Amino acid sequence: MSAHIHAVSAPEVALSVRGLTISLPKGMERAHAVENISFDLPRGQILCVIGESGSGKSVTANTIMGLLPKAIGITAGSIQLDGREIVGMGPEALRSLRGRVVSMIFQDPLSALNPLMTVGAQIDEAMLAHGVGTPTSRRERAIELLTEVGLPDPEVMYHQYPFRLSGGQRQRVMIAMALALEPAMLIADEPTTALDVTTQAQILKLIRDIQHRKGMSVMFITHDFGVVAEIADSVVVMEKGRVVEQGSASKVLRTPEHPYTKRLIAAVPHLTGEDRKPIPAKDAGPILKVENLVKTYRSGSALFRTLRVVPAVKGVSFEVAAGRTLGVVGESGSGKSSLGRLLIKLMDCDGGCILFDGVDIAPLSEPAFRSSRQKIQMIFQDPFASLNPRTTIGRILTVGPLAHGMAYAKAREEARALLDHVGLDAGAFDRYPHEFSGGQRQRIGIARALMFKPKLLIADEAVSALDVSIQAQILQLLDRVQRETGVSMIFITHDLRVASQICDEIAVMQKGEIVEQGPPSQIFLNPQSDYTRELVAAIPGERPQGQKPEAAES
Repeated sequence: MSAHIHAVSAPEVALSVRGLTISLPKGMERAHAVENISFDLPRGQILCVIGESGSGKSVTANTIMGLLPKAIGITAGSIQLDGREIVGMGPEALRSLRGRVVSMIFQDPLSALNPLMTVGAQIDEAMLAHGVGTPTSRRERAIELLTEVGLPDPEVMYHQYPFRLSGGQRQRVMIAMALALEPAMLIADEPTTALDVTTQAQILKLIRDIQHRKGMSVMFITHDFGVVAEIADSVVVMEKGRVVEQGSASKVLRTPEHPYTKRLIAAVPHLTGEDRKPIPAKDAGPILKVENLVKTYRSGSALFRTLRVVPAVKGVSFEVAAGRTLGVVGESGSGKSSLGRLLIKLMDCDGGCILFDGVDIAPLSEPAFRSSRQKIQMIFQDPFASLNPRTTIGRILTVGPLAHGMAYAKAREEARALLDHVGLDAGAFDRYPHEFSGGQRQRIGIARALMFKPKLLIADEAVSALDVSIQAQILQLLDRVQRETGVSMIFITHDLRVASQICDEIAVMQKGEIVEQGPPSQIFLNPQSDYTRELVAAIPGERPQGQKPEAAES
């Protein structure tokens, strides 16, 4: 059986986990967060722990770091870190290991970094807590680390606050902090999930290069087999708190044995190079026509010479035909989300024309646009933040139609039918958002958007926060909804693999402009723009399965 453990002699092992079981509080869906798991991380290698949300991979990482919440605890098993048993170790002893022996990079660097402290102060604090160096030597070491992780102007960056940095820069700061005391082992918990493909590629390469240069051991947690193909030496697959398969990356990727592993690999979107089969549409003309759309953000004051002008959307033009999907792709800051907000009039444009269903909605006031708003609906990125936690799903679905004059009996009937349509049972109507998984909450978001029978859906990063298997289900649902209703869609994403699965045409945005537009076959197989070629080249795992770039690759 693939999950069988072949013990590795102690000197070769950075981490050894044996029979680890972690209990959950009474009343939870299952008794254990992690149940009887065993695996080894050899020295100087990268081990990827992969699984969906709730599989126990992050709980395992937090246990190794000694960061388990008080409500759950270890009931059985052993964890040997660098030859030392840490199960039962006291808080002071664990604290001495953190940073020196093992460090962790967290998924969300913005919430993990202190917003009130400069980057330099936070790196200094990590060293000061272990009594390392003098203020001068720690400052020199911090600047050296910021240089090592590839941040521009390290001496300037030393004095910056986290909110002034991009997501990729913040993640580099987290890596610098983790490396401050040169630990033997690094744990990276989903460090690239929320990043653009180019930034993700840079962070993966950085971790790979550091691991190669320093001979570190890395435990990399992910839900994406594309990332596994990019960096892993070995893989542990977890499902519902259990290890179901493990082995070398090439073996697991090429010849997976467990059905769950096969399902995860099958769910990873790939660039097919084929165009989507068109959906027959009743209307041949465009449902949306955008001409020379412009939006500029201004902040500060010209009086005190602090006025900041950022062109977010610069002269964008495109059309969306009835029953078709236009993908808008690009990195953070490319203007794609600003474009989505302009189209649904969550903010006003500075110039240009938005012809929706034959009417220019750009100059319309909110009262004048109100009747058209029903025909344009949005699916948001975070399905939890976009649902009112104090309101039942039934209320969330019906409040909009009720505000526009629909009778309650009719709204309730429509809502129940839509819940069934998106794959949820009728009981969901009376439940609250926190009672659903992330994928189920996104289905609710889609049902809410469909309550008005819209002609245009704008999906803003609607699957970026989901596991790949749930992501695949939501993409299939959107495809089915579009084929059954004929609704047009603008699909905003930073993941080109996802765009290739669902879009009829793709517009690539860079710095507020569309630099290339065409069908997926052109964009992915014969890109004309250098920027598009960079995006395609940065997609993780888009090379022969099991082949991994060299650590020193430039």
